[in-house]
Amino acid sequence: MTELWRGGPLYEGGGAFPITTDSVLLADFVRAKPGRAAELCSGAGLISLLLLAREPGLLFDCAEIDPAASAAAERNFAANGLDGRARALCLDIREHRAALPHAAYQLAVCNPPYFPEGSGMVPETRAKAVARSEKGCTLAEVAAAAAWCLRTGGVFCLVHRPERLAELLTLLSGAGLEPKRLRLVQHRLEKPPSLALVEGRKGARPGLEVLPALILTGPDGRDTAELRRIYHREED
Repeated sequence: MTELWRGGPLYEGGGAFPITTDSVLLADFVRAKPGRAAELCSGAGLISLLLLAREPGLLFDCAEIDPAASAAAERNFAANGLDGRARALCLDIREHRAALPHAAYQLAVCNPPYFPEGSGMVPETRAKAVARSEKGCTLAEVAAAAAWCLRTGGVFCLVHRPERLAELLTLLSGAGLEPKRLRLVQHRLEKPPSLALVEGRKGARPGLEVLPALILTGPDGRDTAELRRIYHREED
């Protein structure tokens, strides 16, 4: 188990489900409020764990196809005394109409597979292949699952690669999840974006707010003040 920050949640992930910057940044991007939430493609439940620690009024259902990852999420919630507020559900979100309640959640979050199946390097295990590529579900299927389980006015937040941003925004809009907020992430000010944080809202009117870019590293090579805040390192 790893302590995410001093006095913060404990996280069990191991090599297959490590703590990733994109999940931590997504959790910070989410504007969490009390109510029911779902994490899709949840892995070991890192995003849920961070949001549950921040917002005591949240209740999370975590949908994950891999049994080992789902079991790790269950252990994470129990270790942090959150098993009464979070459920690890081992299911296939491609079967969302049968597996997930309809219009039951006000918030859905997802750090989905980034790469189309068959692209890039071949991961050494099936679990890593499902987590990295769209072998387990496509971006369109993720959007469809979020649209199914969110109530009208509900919010879907996810992180993805900038090179697929046009596709992502189109899919969200087509699924009835109108893109409302966008923030790009850059390692340095002079570097191109490496991640895109996106919020869509079910049934909303068009109108996208583009936020200032999140810069991770300053000119001195050190973490920026905002990144230190996100990782609870203000005292460093």
